[in-house]
Amino acid sequence: MDLGTAGSLICGVDEAGRGPLAGPVFAAAVILDASNPVAGLADSKKLTEKTRDRLALLVRERSLAWAVASASVEEIDALNILQATLLAMRRAIEALVLQPDAVLVDGTHCPRIVHPVRAVVKGDSSVAAISAASILAKTARDAEMLRLHAQYPQYGLDRHKGYPTAAHLAALREHGVVDIYRRSFAPVRDLLRPV
Repeated sequence: MDLGTAGSLICGVDEAGRGPLAGPVFAAAVILDASNPVAGLADSKKLTEKTRDRLALLVRERSLAWAVASASVEEIDALNILQATLLAMRRAIEALVLQPDAVLVDGTHCPRIVHPVRAVVKGDSSVAAISAASILAKTARDAEMLRLHAQYPQYGLDRHKGYPTAAHLAALREHGVVDIYRRSFAPVRDLLRPV
């Protein structure tokens, strides 16, 4: 696939939330506007929360098209985390108001889509559109974890965002497994086993 064609619409795609024990996995798809660039784009994990929030706003304002989608805890448990992530990516791409000429996905796996698609290892650090997608996916997922925290404050989701920290695992042991947890993930599955 020739990605160097002038004027071609390149869509960057990335995910957020493959590793956590709780909540959906999110993906974003972004087609940047070359005539209205966003300065400071980088891998969302390397940015502060404040910078991510500021850049997410600019990406949404300045992009030719963007979309965020997710796959639910139930889908993660039914499909596995990789397939659920690819499903969220496909949903984000299909939700774009503009159809891209080509799609670049962070990582090593590509969703099944109608467009030419290529995986780019460490693409969130090297491809601006993927960096933009990583920022939108991460900020959308963080907002969802804050919403879930309001429902289930005892788990501390506002702090660890669902990742298996020592404090999170302790809270999970103390309060038990509720429906926001991925039952196919070992730390959760182990807690559900009869003693």
